[in-house]
Amino acid sequence: MTETTRRPPRTQLAPGLEISRLVTGLWQVADQERDGRVLDHARAAQDMAAYARAGFDTFDMADHYGGAELITGRFLEAARREGGPAATVFTKWCPPPGPMTAETVRAGVQRSLDRLGVETIDLLQFHWWTFEHPNYLDAMQGLAALRQEGRIRHIGVTNFDTAHLALLVRHGIPVATNQVCFSVLDRRAAEDMSTFCLANGVKLLAYGTLAGGLLSERWLGAAPSAHDDWSKMKYQRFVEAIGGWDVLQTILAALQAVGRRHGASIANVATRWVLDQPAVAGVIVGARLTEREHRADNLRTFDVVLDDEDKALLDRAFAASRRIPGDCGDEYRRPPFLTASGDLSHHLAAIPKVYRAEPVPGRPGRTRIDSGSIWEPVCGYSRAVRVGDRILVSGTTATHGSGEVVCPGDPAGQAVYILDKIAASVAALGGSLEDVVRTRIYLRNASDWEPVSRAHGRYFGEIRPANTLVEIGNLIGDYLVEMEAEAVVTG
Repeated sequence: MTETTRRPPRTQLAPGLEISRLVTGLWQVADQERDGRVLDHARAAQDMAAYARAGFDTFDMADHYGGAELITGRFLEAARREGGPAATVFTKWCPPPGPMTAETVRAGVQRSLDRLGVETIDLLQFHWWTFEHPNYLDAMQGLAALRQEGRIRHIGVTNFDTAHLALLVRHGIPVATNQVCFSVLDRRAAEDMSTFCLANGVKLLAYGTLAGGLLSERWLGAAPSAHDDWSKMKYQRFVEAIGGWDVLQTILAALQAVGRRHGASIANVATRWVLDQPAVAGVIVGARLTEREHRADNLRTFDVVLDDEDKALLDRAFAASRRIPGDCGDEYRRPPFLTASGDLSHHLAAIPKVYRAEPVPGRPGRTRIDSGSIWEPVCGYSRAVRVGDRILVSGTTATHGSGEVVCPGDPAGQAVYILDKIAASVAALGGSLEDVVRTRIYLRNASDWEPVSRAHGRYFGEIRPANTLVEIGNLIGDYLVEMEAEAVVTG
């Protein structure tokens, strides 16, 4: 079979949804169209048709990738009109945190449906900026309802960490995929994330696999330089996080050595390594429509079969690098912010707080927040109170909205939801989790101590507040866990 007739291998991403293992990413449309520039959408749509005819017929985009959805809509319309190649389309909905009514969710999805000119989106992926805002559950339940209506074929998420992906799955949301950064530089997804996905039937879609082009012969032996495209600006931060330019050179040299054994490029070997990870369904490779394409070289990825010697050589190079901090997606939510624009703390600080602090009438120096529970005025308590520099958070359960119990039967999922609610409560009163000096945990079942403690450790492992674990036998309803916290704000 000649290179012009070869096509990328395919895999089943979800029931009834088969995709190319090399997914064509359109995030670079946003870069090409920044600063007031506009692509020739008609020509870009023709380029998409060329990708589809060559078997690269699975496309990934988002509602904020410049004109990517509009370009795709032109391509799909032309394919229907002229009998052109079919395609599978993934897009993302990335709303700002806030109330997620059924109407809000429907409007967000309808905008993409209208741009794409389709009745059903093959895979709708959801991104959420901060888990302190619990409305992501409302959004996901709204997406699940639209899936039942046939407006969405499958639901995915993007940049969810393992704990919150698990919360969604154990709460009964039908999550098919999680799109995360995964490369020879950033191997976090090979850890707890892959273990969970393999055990629960969730597939990973990997992006950043070529680190914005830094994983190529062009940069082997080259001096570091400033970059003006968003992808390289972003992944230069990853290089710095793993130990710097010399560490990148060590990994590039190992990739080249493996490539020489197989007659393959550095990019081929880097992509093959990610494709070989058992939870990965597909790798997203960016396309600069109307400018250039690398389809022939990308196909050579599938000529590479990494053996034990190859893997050992790569592992030795990886050992020279530092691990990227945190879990998948943390680079968007906490330091070090490994994004194209760098530090996102200003963006996160601008997101409205979940709760509103109010002064307590007749008690100068005291403020409080309520969560809106019907029981707070009936029983006479607040979600949290600040007196001077002290913040006291009441006993907190995994109650969502007007009374829905999150993750019934799953103590880890309930603990994660509770800890997010505590973080939101402290933040509303001017503190942060770093200010917490004591927590107390109450369990229904003594056997639940370990999953709850591990969840607690993910939030407080560096903070290390004083902690009391108390087993009690009669938490009300379906609650397995309850927590309270105390913080002292210093400065």
